[in-house]
Amino acid sequence: MMAKAGSDKNTKNKSKHQKLLERKKNKIKQKEEAHKERLKILKAQINATK
Repeated sequence: MMAKAGSDKNTKNKSKHQKLLERKKNKIKQKEEAHKERLKILKAQINATK
């Protein structure tokens, strides 16, 4: 048997899916970073008032 002629199967959907997953991961990372930053600022404020 020889390889199937025509366009590659399913490559466009895979790349779109990967792009969406990367966006989702980046969004989660940004939220975590923002949260850590907020906590850092709050800790600094609490320590300053002591």
